[in-house]
Amino acid sequence: MHLTIRQLKVFEAVATHLSFTRAAEELYLSQPAVSMQIKQLEESIGLPLFEKLGKKIHLTDAGKELHHYGRSIFRQLEEMEEVLESMKGLSRGRLDIAVASTVNYFAPRALGAFSKLYPGVKLSLEVTNRKSLVRMLEQNEKDIVLMGQPPKDLDLEAEPFMDNPLVIIAPPGHPLAKKKRVSLEEIAEEIFLMREEGSGTRLAMERFFEEKGIEIKRGMQMTRSEAIKQGVRAGLGLGVVSVHSIQLELETGRLVVLNVPGFPLKRKWYVVHRKGKRLSPSAQVFRDFLLGEGLREAIAVGSFSGQIPGDFEEQEG
Repeated sequence: MHLTIRQLKVFEAVATHLSFTRAAEELYLSQPAVSMQIKQLEESIGLPLFEKLGKKIHLTDAGKELHHYGRSIFRQLEEMEEVLESMKGLSRGRLDIAVASTVNYFAPRALGAFSKLYPGVKLSLEVTNRKSLVRMLEQNEKDIVLMGQPPKDLDLEAEPFMDNPLVIIAPPGHPLAKKKRVSLEEIAEEIFLMREEGSGTRLAMERFFEEKGIEIKRGMQMTRSEAIKQGVRAGLGLGVVSVHSIQLELETGRLVVLNVPGFPLKRKWYVVHRKGKRLSPSAQVFRDFLLGEGLREAIAVGSFSGQIPGDFEEQEG
């Protein structure tokens, strides 16, 4: 079998878009030129890579395998380029990271601070849920993933870089909002807005109440912390969110944090990648940045003007 990088690049574009036309536009080629490259690649491999069903094209089993290995090959080429460039100093490079939606409340500031230190590094950020992050780790798609508690069934390198306390929030007009201390018995009577199945926040919340023998009343299910906050403000129920996600709401008085025994729940955010993965120079420097003191200075952790009930150091989640 003989194939070229050019053919593989054309195939990756078609496989990504599932369109010869869009691939041609992306590569600044004519559609016949793209079709010819794919035809030559299929002849070299000896298997069809695409099949047409109606007006749409789909990857064959062989196409799916080539797509998987093709992405890996291009990641290796990018890594090689970065390693060679790093020998000249970290003046350029790429950094492709994915973060949990809660992490995104401070990720742009962290990336902004990092970018000022290393302006030549091109940054790519994807914000998604825990399920997608686990899939990305399984397939080794990203340089680095930032998330809550990493899955234990994957061979990963995970290092905590920041506290992520979880608190119970309510609208300021809620009957419990004026109480200096809210009992677990009172909390058990309230409806809670829930994150999606598999969410790290939901898992921590459910584990806590299960350990306390409390069966919480589940309300609407939402896929983002932002939706939880809006639902709580609308009076649809209470919510459990990261304290980092409600700075603005606390400062403006749109939400309040309830002082509940056992809260804030102690959690951490982790910088994660596959064990044995050779980090690119950009990824290695970014990891060191997250684990160093520069990150705390960059994002002003804990700079809330409002008081958060509970003691982050002594509460046991």
